[in-house]
Amino acid sequence: MNRFMKATGLVASLALYMPTAAFADTLDTGDTAWMLTSTVLVLFMTLPGLALFYAGLVRSKNVLSVLMQCFAIACLASLLWVIVGYSLAFDASAEGAYFGGFSNVMLAQVGKESLSGTYPETVFVMFQMTFAIITPALIIGGFAERMRFSAMMWFSGLWLILVYAPVCYWVWGGGWLAERGFMDFAGGGVVHVNAGIAALVAALVLGKRKGFPTTPMPPHNLTMTVTGACMLWVGWFGFNAGSALAANGDAGMAMLVTHLGAAAGSLAWMTMEWVRFGKPSVLGIVTGMVAGLGTITPASGFVDPTGAIMIGLAAGVVCFWATQIVKRTFEIDDSLDVFPVHGIGGFLGLFLTAFLGVDVEDSGAQFITQVIGAVAIAVYCGVLSFILFKVLDKVIGVRLDEEQETEGLDLTQHEERGYIL
Repeated sequence: MNRFMKATGLVASLALYMPTAAFADTLDTGDTAWMLTSTVLVLFMTLPGLALFYAGLVRSKNVLSVLMQCFAIACLASLLWVIVGYSLAFDASAEGAYFGGFSNVMLAQVGKESLSGTYPETVFVMFQMTFAIITPALIIGGFAERMRFSAMMWFSGLWLILVYAPVCYWVWGGGWLAERGFMDFAGGGVVHVNAGIAALVAALVLGKRKGFPTTPMPPHNLTMTVTGACMLWVGWFGFNAGSALAANGDAGMAMLVTHLGAAAGSLAWMTMEWVRFGKPSVLGIVTGMVAGLGTITPASGFVDPTGAIMIGLAAGVVCFWATQIVKRTFEIDDSLDVFPVHGIGGFLGLFLTAFLGVDVEDSGAQFITQVIGAVAIAVYCGVLSFILFKVLDKVIGVRLDEEQETEGLDLTQHEERGYIL
């Protein structure tokens, strides 16, 4: 039995997060088929889901820049994951507490016959790669419309290796948070808190866009945004239900509660807008959906439908107010609301898991563990992200000058226009 199971005493399904051949040495075609499908769904979340969702939210002069950033990150993260990221995140051979070893660099120990539980390890590598792709892609929303493309590429690559991979190891690779029994089924801490904090740091370090908050900067194409949001909703089933790492009852329940969390989050956010501003908006209902999905993510393998609806409703209300406070009270220009939606949603989901998880025996003790894990991830990510931005700013400069920002990233960074009419 692995260290995670010894430390936590949780149900056997949690042990699936430890991708070693120790759990089973027989290939299961059903599990394999489901994991292949889940991998496709998670990649679908970034390309095209997140790309379209974000691209519609920016101004027309920056639409191509967001699409380009999502696409380029997908390519860069894929190579870095194979070269060293997977090893740092899941190679437990060194038995360290904070990051994996280097024995699996360039997938040195992964072959066609290698198994991870009941399916090929190559599939697990690819499945986890899609998580490594979408997490830095989420951060784009914090600095949208004002960061140099070259700086974005350097930051995303370095952040993946120095921040994402170690945090992934802490939680899912057998690191110190796994030993403590930290509950994060599909990425509330690893993905959403991580990305949300990095986006907040980016917004603070780069500063406000020209004209913020006095100049209106409405989404240029809500049709595009809603299309991307629908793709995110569908793709999220691979994200959460796929994290059961098997075609079983855990996957089925994770899929059900994921859907309920999204639906409840959408309606809660819509209602908050309706009450506060007099009319429900399309942007509001799809943002509530994302908030619901992000918040249910860490709890998706632990709660029942009732808990999922409660989490979704809480997400819609809490993330709505977080957005208002960040943008209007503190006037922080987190362009696409990554921190209040993903970051706050991730925190909320992690904390509520302690009280709504059906197999949690001591909610108080589990809550303390959840707080320790969430705060540790936030502090580590915040400090490293700040250092990366500052170093890159000194070396190559991270922000466009005022003239380039006014002209837009599409022309100044890529010599192209999104629309020629």
